[in-house]
Amino acid sequence: MLELKNLSFEVPLAEGSKETKRIIDNLSLSIPDDRFTVITGPNGGGKSTLAKLIMGVEKPTGGQIVFNGENITELSITERAKRGIGYGFQQPARFKGMKVKKLLDIAAGKKLPMLACNEYLAKVGLCSASYLTREVDKNLSGGEVKRIEIATILARDPKLAIYDEPEAGIDLWSFDRLTETFRDIHEARDGRSIVIISHQERIIQLADEIIVVSGGELKHRGSTKEIFPLIMADTLGSCPVLN
Repeated sequence: MLELKNLSFEVPLAEGSKETKRIIDNLSLSIPDDRFTVITGPNGGGKSTLAKLIMGVEKPTGGQIVFNGENITELSITERAKRGIGYGFQQPARFKGMKVKKLLDIAAGKKLPMLACNEYLAKVGLCSASYLTREVDKNLSGGEVKRIEIATILARDPKLAIYDEPEAGIDLWSFDRLTETFRDIHEARDGRSIVIISHQERIIQLADEIIVVSGGELKHRGSTKEIFPLIMADTLGSCPVLN
């Protein structure tokens, strides 16, 4: 289980300034095991920052992060990864000289058989014959790099996988395949949890629970049946859920 306790994150308004802007404001929530959670809300509302705080990319200025009963607030990204947290960036890094096959091996912590590599890439809509020997460099499109990163998370098989807008930059066919993969992972019900930051309706509808974050605060949370109609109403301009 992941628990966020009175989590806050502030940044200076300007370099050297004592004045700060609060991005995450005293936010508390828990995400049980074996749960598919989607975090949504307006752009600039703090969603990506929240994900980075959980992974350790950013450090909170207040509050605690507890994972499986352990306070991990001060742990590094590496230590959090060792404890079973995986993270997919909205804009993944590129690795000149690193081939896709090697990246999958590193993610899995072992040398993967070709069949396993084929399966991981197929799940994100990529043909292994076309990609395993390619470098993860500037010659790949943003959508290709995003899908390769998601494949590495699948290869690592973390207890808690966090994806920041996994649909960004991905073509429609690959998005269909990715949605099927998320559905399959969730239906396996093996105790692992998925947290996805998304505005995409088809991903939101997969969730056990939807969390709406706006202005750095938790505004709403509930089942898809409860929250999704409010989100759709807001899209049409008749409900302030995402404002």
